[in-house]
Amino acid sequence: VVVNCAGATRGGARDLTRHNTVAVATVCEALRRSGCGARLVQVGCASEYGPSQPGSSTAEDAVPRPGGPYGVSKLAATELVLGSGLDAVVLRVFSPVGPGTPAGSPLGRLAEAMRRAMQAGDGELKLSGLGVQRDFVDVRDVARAVHAASLSAAQGVVNIGTGRAVRLRDAAAVLARVAGYAGNLHELDGPHGMPQRPVIGAPRTEATIAEQLAAAPYPYPDGCGPWQQADVRTARDRLGWRPRINLEESLADIWMEAACRI
Repeated sequence: VVVNCAGATRGGARDLTRHNTVAVATVCEALRRSGCGARLVQVGCASEYGPSQPGSSTAEDAVPRPGGPYGVSKLAATELVLGSGLDAVVLRVFSPVGPGTPAGSPLGRLAEAMRRAMQAGDGELKLSGLGVQRDFVDVRDVARAVHAASLSAAQGVVNIGTGRAVRLRDAAAVLARVAGYAGNLHELDGPHGMPQRPVIGAPRTEATIAEQLAAAPYPYPDGCGPWQQADVRTARDRLGWRPRINLEESLADIWMEAACRI
């Protein structure tokens, strides 16, 4: 079994294409030439789907409409795998969280901003973009899904998520509870619940650094709009997989890593 979870999440269109698409073409070609018959598990991303209707669950037969170069590069990789003729499956992972969550991700930014606020003794934390809703799935459950996919005969695309969208402000409240942060969470969202851009040129105090870390650089960096939720029936039926780890445990692990940076 070959598991491909390498790639890039940030950068320009050229770099994203090189790391997320051309690299996958190279893997597929190498497998074809080897003639070893290895199974390929490609780790894809829900950004391939793009924005979805609020309240809906996105199934594997949805027409992909990626909203940015990252989603386009991952979708191109999926099409390469599906057209390769290999024994292959693509796992479209929704919003992975838990140990190792990058500091630049929405929940990583929240944890880092909260850490700085607590370190500075700030009783109010100003946050942006909390109206966004995402399907957060623990990375350990994702690892279990990869293992299940490697042992299965499933082909095509399989969604990996929890089947439940969570508003970022609710996740922030849980994070504050597990962190023991007793201050107020103040939202900075602009019209229609979209996050405002960080203030450029503001004084570089601990408080403003925390605010800027918490604020998204533009409304929906992942190109998925305000809502995304997975339909996970295929993973259940074809992989025998269900998520096990709840969001509170994932957030506690994110906080533990952030707190260790003090």
